[in-house]
Amino acid sequence: MKPLDLRVIKTKEALHEALLNMLKEKPLHSITVTAICREAKVNRGTFYMHYGKVEDLFEEYFKEIMKDLTDSYMEPYKHVQTLQSNELDPSTIRIFHHVEKYKKFYRIVFSKYVPMSYYYLLFDQINRLLNQDIKRQEDNGIDKDMLSAYQANAILGMVIEWHRQDFHQSATDMNELLVKILNFHFREQIGK
Repeated sequence: MKPLDLRVIKTKEALHEALLNMLKEKPLHSITVTAICREAKVNRGTFYMHYGKVEDLFEEYFKEIMKDLTDSYMEPYKHVQTLQSNELDPSTIRIFHHVEKYKKFYRIVFSKYVPMSYYYLLFDQINRLLNQDIKRQEDNGIDKDMLSAYQANAILGMVIEWHRQDFHQSATDMNELLVKILNFHFREQIGK
């Protein structure tokens, strides 16, 4: 395997950062290669050495974020065979740490000024992860696609509210809050 060139890594980081800065101001389809290169302080030739168009840059960055999201989501499963919400250890939850790591991206995704398509890209990934987990569970008579959509929106709802509160709480606090909510829901189900 060829070792990564530090110059390439730094260039791609600069391009990602430039893209994020520009996405705060305008939608993806309005961003030009020239503007990104100016913002990142790289020439167009360098850009085209790595990408064919702006959308390719976005796709690469989005895939990086989604890989980290997937790894973060799967973290609690490394510690147990079957995940039970009433036995969930908040320290194993990594989703909020992921959001904290990519806070700049999430500030853009949940901004009132960007198209809903960013939200749906994120929703689709979380929904896919949840759907895989739900399909492994025994049949409980609930449409599994609807259940995973409900749960994906619940997680995103927490992240959106966290964003609205300017990420005031720590990721650890959010992990503990999620476990409390899940346990509250679990107790409500048992009490009926």
